Amino acid sequence: MVDTLNSQTRQGRWLLPVLLTVQFLVSLDMSVVNVALPDIGGGLGFAPESLAWVVNAYALTFGGLLMLGGRLADVAGRRRVLVAGFVLFGLASLLGGLAQAPGQLIAARAAQGVGAALLSPVALALITVNFPAGAARSRALGLWGAAGAAGGAVGVLAGGLLTDWFGWRAVMLVNVPVVAAVLALVRPAVPADDRPGTGSRPRLDALGALLVTAGTSLLVLGLVRTETHGWVSWQTGGALAAAALLLALFTAAETRVRQPLLRLGILAQGPVLAANVFALLMSAGQFAAFYFTSLYLQQVLEYGPTAAGGAFLPFCAGVVAGTVIAARTVGRFGPGVLLVAGGLLGAAGFAWFAAAMAVDGGFLLSVLGPSAVASVGIGMCFVPLGTAATEGVAQEETGMASGLLNTSRQVGGAVGLGVLVTVAASASAGSGGEGAEGLVAGYAAAYWVAAGLLAVAALAAGLLSGKGADHGGPPAQTPAGKKSRKNSGERVDPAASRSTQG
Repeated sequence: MVDTLNSQTRQGRWLLPVLLTVQFLVSLDMSVVNVALPDIGGGLGFAPESLAWVVNAYALTFGGLLMLGGRLADVAGRRRVLVAGFVLFGLASLLGGLAQAPGQLIAARAAQGVGAALLSPVALALITVNFPAGAARSRALGLWGAAGAAGGAVGVLAGGLLTDWFGWRAVMLVNVPVVAAVLALVRPAVPADDRPGTGSRPRLDALGALLVTAGTSLLVLGLVRTETHGWVSWQTGGALAAAALLLALFTAAETRVRQPLLRLGILAQGPVLAANVFALLMSAGQFAAFYFTSLYLQQVLEYGPTAAGGAFLPFCAGVVAGTVIAARTVGRFGPGVLLVAGGLLGAAGFAWFAAAMAVDGGFLLSVLGPSAVASVGIGMCFVPLGTAATEGVAQEETGMASGLLNTSRQVGGAVGLGVLVTVAASASAGSGGEGAEGLVAGYAAAYWVAAGLLAVAALAAGLLSGKGADHGGPPAQTPAGKKSRKNSGERVDPAASRSTQG
């Protein structure tokens, strides 16, 4: 028993750094290429209308495969899926950095998204399973959220610096040594999966995987193309209609299989439902806020790429501060209270952005002040989101719950960006202003909508968090009717419970 505990202590020393690197890399690669797009277009001869696919290819495969990636972690084993995700992500980054034609880079970005869809949900699942409920898990979830926010913010800065100093290929190749170093740590850091044939590992729902992957991919495809084709085009309407049909078929199919890809019953738990609704709405506002802040800095305040990236660093620091606050208080107040408080604070920050945005605005009042408020609020949400999203969920379904949360975040971001870009364009055209004045009017309108989304998210969290929550009653039941020790307050020994983990 002592040897087991000592082994787990040695593992735990490296487990969290590996999982934080996962979240950092996944978020970094969603933003790192944005600043480099002009150089990429010139270097590979992209047509203007196809350059956006350097970003969209990653978003499409990442968003479409998150549910499948999360469930594969339950079925095939978390360490196996983590290794596979790292290998695919690293190889795709290498091939992208060596690309000689537009199609090659787009294919590499799509493969990166597949790797990220394997990595992101398994990282959250490993935190839930390997860190006991309480201060240890809250700290891990806080750092996990901060790593994601840091990756998004640092990606903008790193993209500018790498492009200026080494050329656009560096934004792809920089992942390769990082992935190689972390892969060397996976075996000693991540608990081994159970051997094939042991335990009660679930099976993969092939039909559900096909339907949800196709449906979510078409949904993301339709949304990311709204800026090019508009909301009323046949391309957008056809993609969204097909996505709605496939997702409806997926919902119906999941009620008819014994081991579904998504057991719809987990959404009957108030905290899980609240976390996913909140993640959807928060990401819709947060992703768009990053987008419009970058445009405001470069197109209105005339910042260069590197300076614009540096302007995001205070936002990153605020997120870290918010996660520290949440990690220290979530045990006292509970996830629901922190989601409401964080959502309202984030909404206040976005409203400040909208009110302070001006053609002659300065960094302190138009960027730094609202960034500080919004970032602390958003940072306060990551710990309770991770806690609520897996509350009452059996260990063999943590990958499923993690994939659902990450899908909600990704789809929310795509929906928010598509909607708010349309709002900004309409407000800019209707403002009567020209040049920078019109841009500012559009950006401000988008920020007001983003503030409203965060306020609605806070309201939804307040209404849903207590519904079906575990208030100290009997332990939650797994689909097979077994008691889940995770919810009973008993500390689970990961080594002793591997036979029941996917």
